[in-house]
Amino acid sequence: MPLYEYKCSRCKKKYEFLEKITGEPKTICPHCQKPTLKRQISLAGFKLKGSGWYETDFKDQKKPETMKKEADNKKPEKTEKTKIKTDDSKK
Repeated sequence: MPLYEYKCSRCKKKYEFLEKITGEPKTICPHCQKPTLKRQISLAGFKLKGSGWYETDFKDQKKPETMKKEADNKKPEKTEKTKIKTDDSKK
């Protein structure tokens, strides 16, 4: 749902409301109770909801950068490779 900015043309108060895109714009000012509230043109704002977003996925966990660093530190050490002897005379 996007955030919409409003301004009352009577009392000059500014507001932000989280509304559905399909919803009707607000017209009544919460402060002066007059039908003088107008939606302002501004940068779009929105709130990410649901699974699959960073805020909800990692809220109680470590951040991905920290997890990657820890994984790099836990990599096994390189060991010597053993050579496999093959019998080339059977070709």
